[in-house]
Amino acid sequence: MPVFQLTHELAFPDPENADHSGLLAIGGDLSAERLILAYANGIFPWYSQDDPVLWWSPDPRMILYPHQLKISKSMRQSLRNKNYEVRFDTSFSDVIRACKQAPRQGQEGTWITKEMQEAYIHLHDLGWAHSVETFLDNKLVGGLYGVSIGKAFFGESMFFEQRDASKIALVYLVDKLIEWNFTFIDAQVETEHLRRMGAINISRKQYLELLRKAINYPTIKGKW
Repeated sequence: MPVFQLTHELAFPDPENADHSGLLAIGGDLSAERLILAYANGIFPWYSQDDPVLWWSPDPRMILYPHQLKISKSMRQSLRNKNYEVRFDTSFSDVIRACKQAPRQGQEGTWITKEMQEAYIHLHDLGWAHSVETFLDNKLVGGLYGVSIGKAFFGESMFFEQRDASKIALVYLVDKLIEWNFTFIDAQVETEHLRRMGAINISRKQYLELLRKAINYPTIKGKW
């Protein structure tokens, strides 16, 4: 499949036209309008500094159904640790900055470029992007951020500085999404720790069907 070159037009090709790696298109910008359109069509940006913007729609796609979250015995012990405090949308900029700086096994540098950072902070200011933050003794020690449309939450990145701090943030997020009857959390591509917590791979076709239904619901914008 050819990789599509985006123009100034606010449009994407059919995600089913992505190549075998999941790469669909190149170029365009990171405006809020384009990002929301991308997520609503099963597409997300992922690229390195000094590269053009690359847009992806992988097959298979890893998702987590909120009710299928698996909590290990050690995680339950961490959750009982009364020193941890979890907050929503109080430190979005700090969370994305920490995710950017977090070392990743087998990965040099970061895909959270300065432009990506600014774009998602803008999405947060507009009420589309959210953070979940784990604090220990009033210090940010873990968390995650992502985008919400309808009944779908699109996870972007996590970080931790204390044991299980990012997983605790995920547990609290799942509890909120269950309360609000969300359909799924999009984890994009497979990771071992999310698989252990209950995430599964589904085909892109299945994912797009779920997505179309999920985004038909009103979006809960603003501070969570």
